[in-house]
Amino acid sequence: RCSSWSLGGGLVQAGESLRLSCEVSGSGLYIMGWFRQAPGKERERVSCIRRNTENTFYAASVKGRFTISRDSAKNTVYLQMNALKPEDTAVYYCGAVRDTYAIVTMEFICDHHAMDYWGKGAQVTVSS
Repeated sequence: RCSSWSLGGGLVQAGESLRLSCEVSGSGLYIMGWFRQAPGKERERVSCIRRNTENTFYAASVKGRFTISRDSAKNTVYLQMNALKPEDTAVYYCGAVRDTYAIVTMEFICDHHAMDYWGKGAQVTVSS
């Protein structure tokens, strides 16, 4: 089970920041990530992080602006979104899968098809 919420609301102006949070209910370690779906588009990956928090993946469109982090003790993942752009407007979903892997290539595991648990989604709207 996974839940998500946003901090500071989901409506911001371009250039502003927003943070999303998602907690997986249950024990164990998870690879967790963020995905988004914009109007008229398929769900796309944004960022993922595994139990080794240095092992991350960022989509090129958000690299340098977004930062993913986690609190493993709480199985909570965060997405700090800075310098938001109108094209970041989308419904953001957190996803998680149990990290049973010895070796993971993040660019491949960070795919919505790999996730077993999902949050309900958070609407992020960036104006101007």
